[in-house]
Amino acid sequence: MQTASPLELHRLEVPAPQLLPFAIGTFDTIGPLSRAAFAHRHTFHEIVHVTAGTGDHVIDLRRWPITPPNLGVLAAGQVHHWAAARGVDGHVVLLEDAFLLDRPGDRDLVRRLATDHPWQTLEPQAAAEVSGILDQMLREFRAREPGMASVLRAYLHILLTRAARWAGRGPVPTHPAPDTPAERFLRLLDGPAATTGMSVAEAAARLGLTPGHLADTVKHATGRTPGALLREARTLEAKRLLAGTGLTVAAVARAVGFTDPAYFCRFFRRQTGTSPGRFRRHCRTTPEKHHTRRDPSIAPTGDGP
Repeated sequence: MQTASPLELHRLEVPAPQLLPFAIGTFDTIGPLSRAAFAHRHTFHEIVHVTAGTGDHVIDLRRWPITPPNLGVLAAGQVHHWAAARGVDGHVVLLEDAFLLDRPGDRDLVRRLATDHPWQTLEPQAAAEVSGILDQMLREFRAREPGMASVLRAYLHILLTRAARWAGRGPVPTHPAPDTPAERFLRLLDGPAATTGMSVAEAAARLGLTPGHLADTVKHATGRTPGALLREARTLEAKRLLAGTGLTVAAVARAVGFTDPAYFCRFFRRQTGTSPGRFRRHCRTTPEKHHTRRDPSIAPTGDGP
């Protein structure tokens, strides 16, 4: 049985008549939760263009210094917060997967950037390009003219393509990437099944493949085995809960699909080289402290813990 995560979960709520699963604005117009100082996750992707401020942006336990101009890409399900942040300003783009249903290449690029290059410090020319693209997107979003969704997707494609180039990944293909079994497996890693003990056989069954075929295609595409990637996803979720919540180690074990806390501790040590308790103590001796206060938002935030 899957256990609901105690980390606060924010959903994208957009007012009628604008019904796109997409929003863009400044940190101020999006609302106080755009600068939330407590660990939380989203059901949507977030792109931030930071033009002012100090402090750190912490994404899945990794601390990124705010050194404007910065471009950050956060995928749905990742845990983040702003630590000791002051004067943070710029653009915020929020979008759900549904906004990119007809653009699987862009959808997967969001996830690759979020995993491999979640935070970039922009050179002057790149910063000017980002500002120009986002200004056009904001103008289009506010105008609500016919064809708005297509124009926004086109600008977003340009932004993601250039972000990938600046990150050293090279240009993305002009046409959407094929929806291969390996790519569908990698998307499974974002879901709750992967963090609560889904086996390779279960993953293969979900994708309509044999375990052997899944292993071959994932190994060819990533150089990793499906089992290793599933264990990595489960370990990351355990780290998120140990660092971002007050759950006991036994409760964390249950949340990631272990009925035996002792077995969870052995699994965690094999994966990380340390115990869950020691990992948590290390997190608590780092400079950032998770605030317990919850700021209100200008829009509903969906399910809480």
